[in-house]
Parts: sequence; structure tokens; C-alpha cells
Amino acid sequence: HLKGSIPTEIFLAQDLGSFSVVVNQITGSIPTEVGMLSQLTWLGLLSNELRGFLPTELGELTQLTQLVADYNTLSGSIPTEMGLLTELTWLDLSNNKF
Repeated sequence: HLKGSIPTEIFLAQDLGSFSVVVNQITGSIPTEVGMLSQLTWLGLLSNELRGFLPTELGELTQLTQLVADYNTLSGSIPTEMGLLTELTWLDLSNNKF
């Protein structure tokens, strides 16, 4: 199992098509640098210990088709920028604190 926060260096891989840390012990928040992954189509963050708000920068992931971040402790409101994700076909944010 992976533990700790998501290292921001991972977001330098701007050609990354998918990123998954499903069922680990990832802590902290989703870094705002996630918006740098312009080619990302799948983001899997489910079943971790992520907390805080969804960053507005998620709206910059215009190629994203699936965002799965259920079973964390994310809170706040869903950013309006998520409406820019016109390719999104699967969104699961259940079992958080929204």
C-alpha cells in the first residue's frame, strides 16, 4: 500500500493518460497541480484518506472521461469548473463529506 501525500512531481508527466492510486493510504488534499495533466483521461483516487476540497483545476482536465474519488473524506462543494469536463462519462464522489 502507498502511504503519504501525492507527490507534486508526478504532475510534471504532462503526457500521462491515467493516474490511479486506488485503495491505498494516500493522505492530504488533491494538489492543484493536477490541472497540469492535460492528457489525463482517467483519475482514480477511491478508497484513500484524501481530505479537503476538490481543486478548481480539475476543470482543466478537458480529456478526462472518468473521475473516481469515492470513499475519502473530501468536503466542500463541487467546483463549477467541473462543468467544463465535457468528455466526462463517469463521476463517483460518493461516501465523502459533500
